This record gives sequence, structure tokens and C-alpha cells, in this order.
Amino acid sequence: MPSTTDEILAPNENASESAKPLRQGIEDLMNDVNFYKFIIQSLPLGVVVMDSQLRIIGFNPSAEKITGYKAAQVIGRHCGEVLRGGMCGKNCPLKPVMAQVKSFVQVETTIMNKRDEIVPVRISTAGLFDEQSHLLGAVEALADISHLKILERQKANLISMFAHDMRSSVTGIHGLGLRLLRKVDGMDPEKQQKYLEVISKEASKLESLVDDFLEFSRIEAGGLKLNFTATSPDKELMELYELYQTRASEAGLHLKLQMDEVLPVIEADPNRLRRVFTNLLDNAIKFSKENGTITIQAEEREQELVVRIIDEGVGIEPEDLPHIFDLFHRGHAMEKREGFGLGLATVKAIVEGHGGRISVTSELGKGSVFTVFLPIRRASEK
Repeated sequence: MPSTTDEILAPNENASESAKPLRQGIEDLMNDVNFYKFIIQSLPLGVVVMDSQLRIIGFNPSAEKITGYKAAQVIGRHCGEVLRGGMCGKNCPLKPVMAQVKSFVQVETTIMNKRDEIVPVRISTAGLFDEQSHLLGAVEALADISHLKILERQKANLISMFAHDMRSSVTGIHGLGLRLLRKVDGMDPEKQQKYLEVISKEASKLESLVDDFLEFSRIEAGGLKLNFTATSPDKELMELYELYQTRASEAGLHLKLQMDEVLPVIEADPNRLRRVFTNLLDNAIKFSKENGTITIQAEEREQELVVRIIDEGVGIEPEDLPHIFDLFHRGHAMEKREGFGLGLATVKAIVEGHGGRISVTSELGKGSVFTVFLPIRRASEK
């Protein structure tokens, strides 16, 4: 790989003489200190430069954002006064670099910002040496990894919840199965039927748990595979409407279907698409008030299939709306209900895999509208 200016900018044999002024201009720029200063100031990583006494001599805007300090407030101060945290002292990553034991150190730790808030960071540390290998100082690059730590905690909680729910279902199935085996001849048929119904219900719950977890794994790995085929959305929606009529009725709700007389055939994965709409309908039923109405609307509009699931339920808190499709997100209304916060994240991934998009509008206490937009032509051609 080319590493010098000459190698990077080396012209081929047929290069025009007109390229020489450009080459010279780039060389001049790369030799200009201000060029490197501009790069450091523009980096999304916090950059802190220290002299051999660990006094701060450089502090870029990203470092200001992470720490809460302005450069003018920290220049000349010892780094330990600014980057306060668990790595200061004997575990300081600067020590092996300054002692020239290591040329580069990377650690994950926490620092305390100006507001005394704990910030998880990844710190990369390197020594600065002159041509005679004399130590001039050190540079640290700081990456705020707060969002990664939040995801790690959410994932750990998800696995814990999944294991707990799975264990509960397995224990229930195992216990009832043993009772049936021990008393199968002398058990009252009505009680036997009741046990079998509970076992079936718990088995279905287990299946749903495993499906959710597998879907999560595929999404996280970026391996959500879609099998496209010619799909009739009107047929799919009619089948779902008939299936959910009973469920809605049992929940004391009314279900309506409003769609164009003829909807265009689209290229889609029908099984995944069904998962999108079953998830949205399940949520609509779950969060609707008794005697409320759920409406499925479908129409062709501007080369898109537009499907809306409209409910008259509890609505979504305004602060939850921007995060409603985030992985693991569970809004206020979900806190006392089953689920792992995977459903709507899965829905979004499937819709986007079709080259489409999904949006939501909601009014607290009055209901929500989830709108799915799918391209009429094949997603891969978009």
C-alpha cells in the first residue's frame, strides 16, 4: 500500500503534464501544519495532546464535547485534572507509553466530565517522539461509547428476560406433562383437556420467543434474508382480516378493512410481509380500549403500496415516538406487558429490506397510525 506522498501521487506513464500543478498543490497542502490542524479539528474523535510533563497542549472540538471543557479551560493543566476517571493513577494508559514500554495502548474506561457525569470512553494512546526517539509527549484519542454500553446492557437484559420466560414456559410444560403421565387413566377428562390447552399455549409462547430471538440475531448480524416472489397484497390482507376478526372480537374490538378494489402485485417476501402486518395488528389489539375500532387501509399511491394500521388505543408518549423502532426499545405503555422490544425493530428491518419505509403518528389517549410504504417494483431494482 502506498504510504509516502510520492507513492500516493505518483503519475502513470501517460499522465498529462497538466496534472503537475495539482500534484504540487497537494504536496504543499500536506506539508502545511495548518492542514493537519484542520484534520484534527474536524475529527469526530476527541484528541488530547500532552507534553512530556503530561500538560495539555492540544484539545480539539470533539474533546470539548466529550468532556464538557473548552480548550481554553484545559490548556496547561495536567491531563489527570481533566480526564478524571478509573484509569488515572497506577493504571494510567499513558505510563507504558511514556516509559516507552509500549508504543500504543487502547483501553475502555470511564471519565468524569465537567458536570461530574460518568462517560464511557475508548481511549487510544500513543507516544510522540522526535527523530532521535526522544519523547516529546503523547496523544490520546477519545471515543464516546455511551451508546454501545447502553446496547450492551439492553442485550444483557434481553437475554436475561428471554431465559427467564423460556424457563417459566418449560417448567410449566414439564410439570403439567408429568401430572398427565402419572394420572392419565384416572384423571377427569375435563381437567386433562385443560392441562393440554395450557401446554399448547405455553408451547406456542416458546415458539414465539424463539422466533423473536432468531429474528433479532439475524437483524443484528445484518443477515435478514428475504425471498422475493410475486405477491398479491389484497389476498394477503384479506386473509389477515379474516384471521384477526375473531381475535378482535374476543378482545371486544371492531376490525375494518378498507382497500382499493384492485391492488398491484408486488415483488415481496410474503411470509416476512405477513409478519410485519401481524405484528402491527397484534400491537393494535394489545393497546386498544374495549369497543374501539382497528382499521386496515390499503391503496396504491405514486408507485407505492401504502398500508395503514389505525387504532383508537392508548397512543404513544411523545418522548417514545422517535425511538419506537429502535432495537430493545420498550415505551411506557409496554413496561407492564410481555415482550422484548424486538417487534417494531423487526418490522422496520423487514420493510426496509423490501426497499420501503414505515412511519408512525400518534396522539396520547386517542390512538396511533402505523403506515407502511412499499415500492410497486422489486426492492432490488430501486
